[in-house]
Amino acid sequence: MLFMGCIVPSHAQEQRPNPQQKPTQTTPGAGNANHAIPAERSVVTKHELTLNGKTLRYTATAGSLLIRNKKGEPYGSMFYVAYTLDGANSDTRPVTFLYNGGPGSASLWLHMGSVGPVRVITDSPQATGGAPYKIVPNQYSLLNKTDLVFIDAPLTGYSRLVGKGTAKDFDGVDQDLKAFTRFIVRYITLNQRWNSPKFLMGESYGTTRSAGLVAMLQSHGVSMNGVILLSSILNYNDLAPGQDVDYIGYLPSYAAIADYYNKLKNKPADLTTFLQQVRDFAAGPYAEALWEGDRISPAKFDAIAQKVADYTGLSVQYVKNSNLRINPTRFRKELLRGQGEILGRYDARFEGTDVDNAGATPGYDPSDSGITGVFVAAVNNYLEKDLKYTTTETYRADSGGIRNWDWSHHPSGQRGFWNQRWPDVAVDLAAAMRKDPKLKVFSANGLYDLATPFFKTEYDISQMMLAPSLVHNVQFHYYPSGHMIYLNVQALKELTHDLDAFYAGFSQ
Repeated sequence: MLFMGCIVPSHAQEQRPNPQQKPTQTTPGAGNANHAIPAERSVVTKHELTLNGKTLRYTATAGSLLIRNKKGEPYGSMFYVAYTLDGANSDTRPVTFLYNGGPGSASLWLHMGSVGPVRVITDSPQATGGAPYKIVPNQYSLLNKTDLVFIDAPLTGYSRLVGKGTAKDFDGVDQDLKAFTRFIVRYITLNQRWNSPKFLMGESYGTTRSAGLVAMLQSHGVSMNGVILLSSILNYNDLAPGQDVDYIGYLPSYAAIADYYNKLKNKPADLTTFLQQVRDFAAGPYAEALWEGDRISPAKFDAIAQKVADYTGLSVQYVKNSNLRINPTRFRKELLRGQGEILGRYDARFEGTDVDNAGATPGYDPSDSGITGVFVAAVNNYLEKDLKYTTTETYRADSGGIRNWDWSHHPSGQRGFWNQRWPDVAVDLAAAMRKDPKLKVFSANGLYDLATPFFKTEYDISQMMLAPSLVHNVQFHYYPSGHMIYLNVQALKELTHDLDAFYAGFSQ
């Protein structure tokens, strides 16, 4: 199973189900056996990239760093690829740490598709198919603004257990946060980057990690300048069965997707204005109707069902049969049922055919299967041929650790919050922002993302109880894309334009 995006605790699988299952593997490193402790290794190559008519000369470093437990014993080796601009002043040159989510995903998706110096060409939103694939210089890279360090999570990529380390040392919210904290501290120490402006950029569960990580790093004396959240999930507690906030959170995404497929009776002249109308309805009359539950009057039930149908492109009868509550997995099957098509979960712009049209839910996720092969092949080819990183190890796109993930969490640096059974890292992010009023947050959202809907992200961030002076430290941006915003090249162009402005807001 490859974990590109957000995976949720088992209690929420009905609301936000796991990605399409693939052949599984045993979690690497399970058990208590001692592992060899290798030396820290790096391979350095020199490259050039032309952006906006200017040639950037940079160094790529592919390597691994050891992380140590409280006793000072190495228990993990974490693989990374760093891109640093040659001749830059490290005291003013920003450095950004990037990673994907899962949990248990390597960083190949961001590394090969987003803001690095190269990117792989895909046929998105159609399935890309088989090799050969083309890796090209990335004209939308952020290398002109910041050095970039792509980190493979523990037990993914070429990250491995060492010494007495076990999978249990990494497979959990707080265990993962400790590992990344130790890696970043080691990296900035080894590379003399303590005085550099520092940023975090995570995607999907990587946003969960970022929100917790910024607070944990802060408690270790490492202050971040900014946090970039791509396709966020910050609070897992309201995903449990029976929580209507999940249905409310999805409704504007359904409307955006229905507009994309021309399934609305009256196509809106302006999508932004239309989606605000849907937000208002979702948070107002729709939420009120769900709150009433069985006490709702027949007339009101009919009126709300009609409105939901108008906004989602579904039939009124289907909405009524669903008791006004539209499950995202069923929506992916139902919207184009008449055309014999299913939609992607990560990116609803992807379409596919199913074994039949009678089922309630899709048999797979076209937005997963449509890109997996190209990204896995690209990262393997690129690391070996371009970055000259050779090894007998297998690059692991995922660790399989989700199966035994410890979802409990203790927020860093925030009194009054007990151990959480399911993580709400918005608490951590808010605490970090209170302690550092200059900390800025950039929230990027795909309109066609059915893994982490944008309205739900808005809700989670609005519940952080920030002082009015801090509320505007969070920027929201929206793109005509799915979970992996960069799969739409136009959206990638818009994203990097917005991030250029975000980085320019910091003194360099």
